[in-house]
Amino acid sequence: MDHDPRRLPGTRARHQWSSTVAAPVDLAGFVERFWIVEWDYDRPYRQKVVPYPQVHLTVQPGGAAVLAGPATRYVHRELHGTGRVVGAALRAGTARALVGGPVASVTDRREPVARPVTADVDGVAAYLRARLPAGGPDRAAVEARDLVAAIAGDRSLVRVDALAHDTGSSVRSLQRLFHEHVGVGPKWVIRRYRLHEVTELMAAGRPVRWAEIAVELGYADQAHLTRDFTEMFGEPPTAYAMRY
Repeated sequence: MDHDPRRLPGTRARHQWSSTVAAPVDLAGFVERFWIVEWDYDRPYRQKVVPYPQVHLTVQPGGAAVLAGPATRYVHRELHGTGRVVGAALRAGTARALVGGPVASVTDRREPVARPVTADVDGVAAYLRARLPAGGPDRAAVEARDLVAAIAGDRSLVRVDALAHDTGSSVRSLQRLFHEHVGVGPKWVIRRYRLHEVTELMAAGRPVRWAEIAVELGYADQAHLTRDFTEMFGEPPTAYAMRY
């Protein structure tokens, strides 16, 4: 286990700062938020990043930009010295126009952007305006975006076939839609948001009855829940609870 004391929230706040900026109206259909992260570490620090079904456009000082596809499990980014990065978190389901093909083509990948991007929110917004449809996401992108939002908001949704039934679609159709527009499958998205709710229970200090939670989330037993949680967040639920 990583015992770096800088992972503690109070300590980390002395080394790292972040802020968010709402998307302007013309980009709101695509962009969930703009974000800025700055840091100052006297020795290298491994930052754990947990996955979401989103594509991010990130820009560092000097204009070096990267299109980061959705990650299927946690990753580490090493921060050292003084640094700053600006990014745009695209709404799940809306990045195909920016990627230029199926979003699954950039899943678990970081693709350099060919041209420099001005390293501030206005510069990132200008880059996106030049490459995203002025009329907003197309119909399929809106459908994918709304399905991800429905999964995130419905705690009782734990199976893809239930989602297919609710939407009058087939499991295969949902899989194709998510491949093209989300980058990860509907089963993964459901699992991600249900496990996120487990982290919220722990963050609130509420007791977690693991066997009951496993059944509610559609797992065969607690061991399967623990395995999936560890794969996605990088540590077992009990260790996560102690840290966060």
